[in-house]
Amino acid sequence: MLVVGLCCAGCGGPKVYRSAEGAVWNTTYHISYRASSDLHDSIRAVMKQVEMSLSPFAKGSLISRVNRGEDVCADSLLVRILGESRRVCALSGGAFDPTVSPLVNLWGFGYKPGDPEPSQEKVDSLLQLVGIGECSVSADGRVVKKHPQTEFNFSAITKGYGCDLVGEMLARNGATDYMVEIGGEIAMRGRNPKGHDWHIQIDAPVESDGAPVHEQLVVLPLTDCGVATSGNYRNYRETGEGRVWHTISPSTGRPAITDILSATVIAPSAMLADALATACMASPASEALDMVSAIPGVEALIVTPDTVLVTEGMGERLSWR
Repeated sequence: MLVVGLCCAGCGGPKVYRSAEGAVWNTTYHISYRASSDLHDSIRAVMKQVEMSLSPFAKGSLISRVNRGEDVCADSLLVRILGESRRVCALSGGAFDPTVSPLVNLWGFGYKPGDPEPSQEKVDSLLQLVGIGECSVSADGRVVKKHPQTEFNFSAITKGYGCDLVGEMLARNGATDYMVEIGGEIAMRGRNPKGHDWHIQIDAPVESDGAPVHEQLVVLPLTDCGVATSGNYRNYRETGEGRVWHTISPSTGRPAITDILSATVIAPSAMLADALATACMASPASEALDMVSAIPGVEALIVTPDTVLVTEGMGERLSWR
């Protein structure tokens, strides 16, 4: 998770730095932006639009209706996030796939009650529904599924996408300097109130008495990009077979077995960073590093129990500190 210190300060001319914060999607948000007027109502409106389009936890949302098999048309948000999910699935060799949703539910990390000890037969059955590469939006706007029972859960990319959408709204309203953080995912442009790049703290993956704590690993000056961190150490449950983590492997249908404790990704958009950070958590560290290194404009910092691995671009950023 990323922790960001916000400050609100006046600035010369008609625009001043403003802050907005609150709770949304079972997490919190913190936003700093430079604008001539208060845009908090518009920020909340964008978040509500995202929820009613993409939240599988909202029964009346568009994606919930698609998952139930209702005859509905995709909106622009669903078209965009489905297209990006298909792209990241291909880039990651299948490690990122939001149609793993029924298996996320099965293991107790989704929007339906799970099974504390799912059978391999049940896992194999649900694996037949997985495959976002075989899903699309038709010319008439309908979502084409791999199977009628295929379901989507875009939670591993929606927070990043929400950050991007809030940032786009701020830019349309003249706020070219902003930092949007929702649940640890971040989109940023321009400069902070001191006229510098935004300073983003990346947490070390640390637990204290079973609870995650915020311990600084590194602080990076960043702008004009998106940042996301994924870590299994914050979201898990205990089973008769031991602890299982929330990242479900699309290839096995079971909680991913990986040597990665956390993965932080910097990308041109928060949506892409969010999806790739999740893909890293479904892969061994060496494969995750190779995957990210092959994508132009993307950097990563991956923490394992023994070391910290970085892409070449991330290594250069760390050497500037």
